[in-house]
Amino acid sequence: MTVDITLPVDQEYIRSFSKELGENEWLTTMRLKALESAAELPMPRPDKTKIDKWNFTQFQHHYVKSDAFTSLDEVPEEVKALINLNDQHNNLYIQRNNTPAFLAISNELKEKGVIFTDIITAAKEHSDLVKKFFMTEAVTVEENKLTALHTALMNGGIFLFVPKGVVLEKPIQSIFLHDQNDATFFNHVLVVAEENSSVTYVENYLSTTGETEGIANIIVEVIAGNNAKVAFGAVDHLSSGITTYVNRRGVAKRDARIEWALGQMNDGDTISENETTLLGDGSFADTKTVVVGRGKQTQNFTTRVVQFGKNTEGYILKHGVMKDEATSIFNGIGKIEHGASKANAEQESRVLMLSEKARGDANPILLIDEDDVTAGHAASVGRVDPVQLYYLMSRGIPQKEAERLVIHGFLAPVVNQIPIEAVKKQLTEVIERKVR
Repeated sequence: MTVDITLPVDQEYIRSFSKELGENEWLTTMRLKALESAAELPMPRPDKTKIDKWNFTQFQHHYVKSDAFTSLDEVPEEVKALINLNDQHNNLYIQRNNTPAFLAISNELKEKGVIFTDIITAAKEHSDLVKKFFMTEAVTVEENKLTALHTALMNGGIFLFVPKGVVLEKPIQSIFLHDQNDATFFNHVLVVAEENSSVTYVENYLSTTGETEGIANIIVEVIAGNNAKVAFGAVDHLSSGITTYVNRRGVAKRDARIEWALGQMNDGDTISENETTLLGDGSFADTKTVVVGRGKQTQNFTTRVVQFGKNTEGYILKHGVMKDEATSIFNGIGKIEHGASKANAEQESRVLMLSEKARGDANPILLIDEDDVTAGHAASVGRVDPVQLYYLMSRGIPQKEAERLVIHGFLAPVVNQIPIEAVKKQLTEVIERKVR
């Protein structure tokens, strides 16, 4: 059954918008077909979370143009805090609302054939390459109403391409700044690492508008070729009035590795999907997620690793802290397909509740269609361990400080995986503010 939701734009708007951006015919056609599909497709149905009254489709402005930054001296202090300003060789992209506002890529990366630019420019200047991977392997257009609407309305994001055999030692960073109330994010992030390559990519979503209403519909696709390695870090911190749908997926070929470190700190209602498909033999996925919920927000996090290849390994670790009247659903799904012999699927989901009205639900699920495998799961929902508190307080630490230390220790396995020190510090500070 479909959900009857009036779409915010029509086909004429899409044609005009695509023409204004100077897009190639294939992308214009794809947008138009996606909008047509969005009118018929059902909404996603996250387990145990009703989203029929959430606003994912109505907004004032689809594309907000903002001033660019001529140098990093002009960026807000909140953005500067995420950047290593002492490093003159930052590979950095800043998107301000829907405007590509700043881009720095070193000559060394350019000489190696690395492509790092905004997704709209990439679709024009590297059309065949983007067309090959865009919404074809990791996420498809017609999965649901929101994936189709995302394709039709894509208004930002980045394209990162690492050629065969290129190993990047330093992280590449994107910052998506929301500093205008009526801006919406339909961002698409496409990361492609060809065989025997390696890259670390980190992205930040940051609202500086205070409490405001809006929509974020974000899709990430990570493609790791044979023996490639992609480490993907993210910190999402959008304001309380923004309803977010974020879908981050990866596809790993033979002996490839995809590692996720996700700090999901949004203050608004959020639906998050994170899926890694281990297609090739010997491929590997490690997903670490940390969540803090507060106020009356509702959040649903589904993490899935699907294993097709032999001798594959899939790990899921999710730690969440809920306070006030926040509600969170943690779904962890390990699926081993028939033929994926010697596969290993392990997962752990734990939720810590700090108040009487907070709610957490951890649901570990193993779906196994092969005999010769290893699999296991653990889940818990509870309050701060009184034994840990007693231990700290017996050494002269006040109760509130002891609780703070326990919480930081509980979230540390994910926080410590963030590869950029400035971003790790920011995540720690956000956690501190939210649980204080």
